[in-house]
This record gives sequence, C-alpha cells and structure tokens, in this order.
Amino acid sequence: MDTKRCFANRFDDYQGSLLAGQCEEAVAPLVTATIERILQELPPLGGGAEARGATAGASGCQGGLYGGVAGVAYMLYHVSQSPLFATARERYLRSAKRLIDACARAEEWGEPDADTRAAFLLGGAGVYAVATLVYHALGRSDYVQPLGKFRALCAVCAPVSFLECGSDELFVGRAGYLCAALVLKQKLAQEVLTPAQIKSICQAILDSGKQYAIKKRKPFPLMYSYYGTEYLGAAHGLSSILQMLLSYHEHLKPSDRELVWQSVDFLMEQEQNCNWPPELGETIERENELVHWCHGAPGIAYLFAKAYLVSKKPQYLDTCIRCGELTWQKGLLKKGPGICHGVAGSAYVFLLLYRLTGNSKYIYRAQSLFPVNLIKMEHLLYTRQHCF
Repeated sequence: MDTKRCFANRFDDYQGSLLAGQCEEAVAPLVTATIERILQELPPLGGGAEARGATAGASGCQGGLYGGVAGVAYMLYHVSQSPLFATARERYLRSAKRLIDACARAEEWGEPDADTRAAFLLGGAGVYAVATLVYHALGRSDYVQPLGKFRALCAVCAPVSFLECGSDELFVGRAGYLCAALVLKQKLAQEVLTPAQIKSICQAILDSGKQYAIKKRKPFPLMYSYYGTEYLGAAHGLSSILQMLLSYHEHLKPSDRELVWQSVDFLMEQEQNCNWPPELGETIERENELVHWCHGAPGIAYLFAKAYLVSKKPQYLDTCIRCGELTWQKGLLKKGPGICHGVAGSAYVFLLLYRLTGNSKYIYRAQSLFPVNLIKMEHLLYTRQHCF
C-alpha cells in the first residue's frame, strides 16, 4: 500500500447494505452550511459601477471554473436545480448571477488573455457557459447574450495551432470547449453549436493529433502534447481529448472514427496494474504512483466509460471497473477533499460505476470514501446527463 500519497483504506467493503445516517435530512444542512461559509469568504468583486467593478474586481475573478468564483457560481446553479434546496433556489441563483456577471465583466473589460479566451475550466468559455445556465434558470430571455459570446469562441479555437502550449486539452484547449458545449446542450435541451461548428472543432483536434503523431513517429494515429509533455490523463492528456471525440462521434467521418478507436485501444494497452502513468512511455513507480483524477485511473475511467456506452464492448467496461478497484485501494488521497487530486475525485469514480452497472457496491464505496459523507448529496444532485 502506498504510504506517501494516500491513507490506507481501512473501510470494510460492501456487505449488502449502504451506510446508515446519510439521508437527505441529515446531509442537506451540511451542504447549506458549507455554501454559506463559502459565500462569506468570497473576495471583493468590485464596486457598483460596471466599469469600475470590472477593473477593481478582476483579480477576484481569476481562476475560472477550476479555482475561481466562476466555479462558486456554478456550484450555486447546480445546487439550485435540486428539489432539496427549493426554498433557497432564487437566492442561490441571484448570488450566482452576481458572481458570474463580475467574472464576465472581467473577461470583457479586464486585461485580455488570448490563451484563455476559449478555455472551459480556466477562462472565458466556462464563464459564458455558466452565465448562460444561470440566466436561463432565472427565466431571463437574455441568456442568449452570453450564449452568443460562447458560440463566437468557436472561431478562436478552430485553427489547428491556436495555442502555443498545446491546443487540444481539457483546461484551455478544444476538448474543454467541446465539453462546455456538451454541458450546455444537456442543460438547455438544445444544440448550442451548429453541425458545421462541431465538425470544424473535431477536425482541428483530429488534424492536430495526426500531425503530432506523424511528426513524433508514434505507432498510433493520434497523440498530443501540452507544454511539451505527452500527457495521458484527464486533466491535460490524451484520455479526455479522446473522450470528447467519442462524445461527438456521429460528427466524424468513418475513417476518422476508426483512428479514434485505434487510439482508445492504444491507451488501454498502456495500463500498468490498473493504472496509467502521467506521461507516455513512463514506468509507474508503485511507491509513488499517481491515482488522481488529473493523472491516473480515476480520470481515465471516464474515457473507457464513454467508449463502453458508444460501442457496448465489454472490454471497456472491464477496464473501467479495474480503475475503480485501484481507486478503492488508493483513493483516500492526502492532498485533501478536492476533485482534481483529492478524495472527491476518487469518490466520483464510484458514482460513475454505479450509473454504468447499477451495482449498489459502488454507492457504498462512494459513501465510505468521501470523508465528510457529502457524497450522498452529490449523488442526489448529480444528473444522469452529466458528460462522461
């Protein structure tokens, strides 16, 4: 058992019953209290005048969805959609609008950053996507304004090499932009990009991957790098890029679809004892291996879940299940409760496996793994349309 990055998992495994004491009535007050504490600790976001607020509050709006107040706005939107919090719905949505409006002003009138304009998790695309969702939930017809700004970013990320650091990954690249479009489609129940726009982004990802694979003489058809590193994981690597291509597989030419599947199978072959190294060609050191959403099995599981849903081939589900077994062993991460490299990111794998298999063992494991037992609430809030 790894002693450096995770705590030993001493929980008993599933014996046929879920953990007691995790009903909605017990968990909802914890969620409410957490939200109130977060709102109290937010940084100042600027004054009343829009122009003054945009400049004064710009620093408080940094971090995007991943580490900034735009992520808080999405949290408020997400919780507001649950019937468990119906009495606070309007207040949460109004708070979300205030936060995301400040973020949008910072995007438009703050210091422009060409590297993050089309970024989902770290920039403009994510801000406009959340603004669209919040405005729509409030019943405002002007939700089409941030949606139009989101759509316009398609032209920014369509050129094959629009970012020097790497144009295709999830945080700032095209995979993230496609992911944001998928979330909007699911939440709004409408396609937000035209077929031509979707095809142009997918084709740019394919062309980029083909060019890199040929240039670096890879024995498989699609590969990418980010800041010069050939990542495999969900945060910046091959797995999330392929996941997004599979999410739009109906827009791909049959020959390109085949290249995607060849690359999925290549990645599956890189498995080392239920895990994957952060970078292509590395050998995992068992005493120091990464079992995180960002690098390793907990994030790569989502690719194989999508591959199974599209193809119905059991080998992809089997691979996903192996990811879960390793996560159960090494998912109590010392870095904290977060998603990217924390315990919540591990617990999500079991929600994913429950939705794929219907096996209650995975709900039990999710309950056990998340240390403050808020995972039950996340299961209640987590929509089946979530993109995976």
